[in-house]
Amino acid sequence: MAPKLSDYFHDGEIVASKGDLDRPISGLAMDSRRVMAGNLFFALPGRRADGNSFIDEAINRGAVAIVAEKIPSGTATRVTYIQVADARRCLSEVSQRYYNFPDKSLDLLGITGTNGKTTVANLIKHLLSTSTQRVGLIGTVNYDLGARIVPSYRTTPESLELFGMLAQMRDAGCRQAAMEVSSHGIDQQRVRGMQFGVAVFTNLTRDHLDYHQTMEAYFEVKTRLFTGAAGVAPRTAAINLDDPYGRKLAALVPQHVKLVTFGEAPEATVRAEDVRLNFKGTQLRLVWPEGSMEIESPFIGRYNVSNLLAAFAACYALGRDPQVIAARLKSFGGVPGRMERIEEGQPYNVLVDYAHSDDALRNALGMLRAITPGRLFVVYGCGGNRDRTKRPLMTAAVQEFADFSWATADNPRSEALAQIFTDMKTGVTASDKITFVEDRRRAISLALDSAQEGDCLLIAGKGHETYQEFADTVVPFDDRQVVRELIAIKKIKTV
Repeated sequence: MAPKLSDYFHDGEIVASKGDLDRPISGLAMDSRRVMAGNLFFALPGRRADGNSFIDEAINRGAVAIVAEKIPSGTATRVTYIQVADARRCLSEVSQRYYNFPDKSLDLLGITGTNGKTTVANLIKHLLSTSTQRVGLIGTVNYDLGARIVPSYRTTPESLELFGMLAQMRDAGCRQAAMEVSSHGIDQQRVRGMQFGVAVFTNLTRDHLDYHQTMEAYFEVKTRLFTGAAGVAPRTAAINLDDPYGRKLAALVPQHVKLVTFGEAPEATVRAEDVRLNFKGTQLRLVWPEGSMEIESPFIGRYNVSNLLAAFAACYALGRDPQVIAARLKSFGGVPGRMERIEEGQPYNVLVDYAHSDDALRNALGMLRAITPGRLFVVYGCGGNRDRTKRPLMTAAVQEFADFSWATADNPRSEALAQIFTDMKTGVTASDKITFVEDRRRAISLALDSAQEGDCLLIAGKGHETYQEFADTVVPFDDRQVVRELIAIKKIKTV
């Protein structure tokens, strides 16, 4: 028997309705272009477009019911209209019911924070995976749905897409899933009501203030994932005690939520001691309440010690023995575009990283400065139509550590590159150590020309991305591939 509208709404959720609530529906849609015959269409409010503007298109494509925060005038008699107080919240709740609560069939690990989400999520997936058990993944690089892997188009998709993906993982036999949870995803109720077995907090630094306005508002949104304000509190919270916001958050976790802390702080539940850093990896002693062991990590940099601890703390929170899962660490191949080393036989180091905030740049460059025998070079840019206040801060961070840098285009989007450069230039402290080059490929080429044996070049900002955004145009551009091509060309020219 086909499901009907009334199956997916609880008492008190409908403010008003017009039409038959017992009519069958064939599926859910929130994009009018994807509506199919018999669908329930959600008209969502948005920052750029109002879903109510697309109701007619949805009906023309076959929608039989509409959910909106306001019932439009001149309604079609063949369609059922449902008015709700919050359309985004309703979408999440109805999606969860439609897909039969897939989040409750999985040990779902949600990772949030400014930096480290992608690395931690991918590492958790790797540590929990076995030869017979695949672990799902939703994140910035790709989505592993159990039976197939597809490219990512958004760190935290809309709730309808999320619950659909989790259902695919469940049906493919996954028992765990790691998921990056962005602040936008929390604030826009994309994870509303989702049951997380473990919620992980990595850190909080200046980012996304074009959206959140203040650090206090940014932090408040993050806390919702841990306190139950996002619908349901997690069973366990894994929180970074080395981060000041992490300590603040740990004090806010409800008493019924198990708390597992991590960090180098001596009171952390899962902690690192005797950390030794070098260019090829990191050695440390991993300590937890029941034991300790020596670990050799393929990651470089102290901030990756934090990422490693976050992953182990999350797995420990699920009841995994660190000694057992540590054996999996040796086979971890890293995350695309996260301190990814490009090896083409050149006598200097080239690394591509996603760092696109002043804090991320400072962490990356501070680490590279400490282990680079020669000069440290940087190619970086600032995205258009994003937080302008971080642009001079990013430039100041680069100038603090780099011997020379090439400031260039990142994803300008619809903003003039000249304006982006103007903002960046206010952070310049040593004009003889930086040059501005509009073309990103040209900037990378100039940096490679300058590098010599013992030097290190960091190409920051885009990481795994394989494109550049210009206004309404997206063009292919992969920092890693560009580096390989340019090194090959330069080798030919020197022969």
